[in-house]
Amino acid sequence: MGDKPVWEKITSSFIQHYYQLFDSNRTQLGTICNGVSCLTWEGQQVHRKAATVEKFITAQHHQPTPDSCIISMVVGQPIMGFHQMFQLKNINDAWVCTNNMFRKALRNFS
Repeated sequence: MGDKPVWEKITSSFIQHYYQLFDSNRTQLGTICNGVSCLTWEGQQVHRKAATVEKFITAQHHQPTPDSCIISMVVGQPIMGFHQMFQLKNINDAWVCTNNMFRKALRNFS
């Protein structure tokens, strides 16, 4: 089958790192954001790195964009289902999360 595309490796590593930080020390989530990062949490938009950190998996889907970013969607169902989308951008040789959208699943069809 061959190796996974590089953009899929990047986002898979990012998602593993993100949720590890989320579970262990959420204050460190700022290390994956930058000054223009944006988070949409249950419809509320939050800008800036500090505010994003304060707000704070069953399937993953990744896709490169025409402007050299990577979009990744995570679908999870721990206690309550959720959907989370990340947009990663390479800035100064580091991948940062420029956009993050989170939404609880409105219905659970398990």
